[in-house]
Amino acid sequence: MFNLFRRKKSRSPLRPPRGPGETIRPEDEQELKTWAADKAFIEAFIEPETVVNEMSVVVVDEQGEFIRRRIGGPKGIDAVARILQCDVFDVEETGYPQRMRERIERQRILRKREEQRLRRARFERGENPDSGQDLDDGGARLS
Repeated sequence: MFNLFRRKKSRSPLRPPRGPGETIRPEDEQELKTWAADKAFIEAFIEPETVVNEMSVVVVDEQGEFIRRRIGGPKGIDAVARILQCDVFDVEETGYPQRMRERIERQRILRKREEQRLRRARFERGENPDSGQDLDDGGARLS
């Protein structure tokens, strides 16, 4: 009933879609090849498997642009190195490259600026900048 004397814990029913040791899917391989084809310099960073995500690779170019794809398992690391013919790093040991982090931050700043511009435009039109409703009628829209 309570399994008080059980020695072994039950295994979690949560498993990644593929077992360890499997390799990269053909569609992911093709997307990586296509993305990397016109790039002068790329590096690959292996992300570990989690309960939610399979082992994956982040490929970063010289400008910090990146693509992330699943690689299935440890055999996928060799497949990525062979397919892309680039340096492969473990992200847990090296971290993500600075150029990638800077690009993500630039994109976040640009996105915030655009949101602020749109809010300002709604406010100048007399609308509630947060909901798109008119300010002068207590939030009720006139029909």
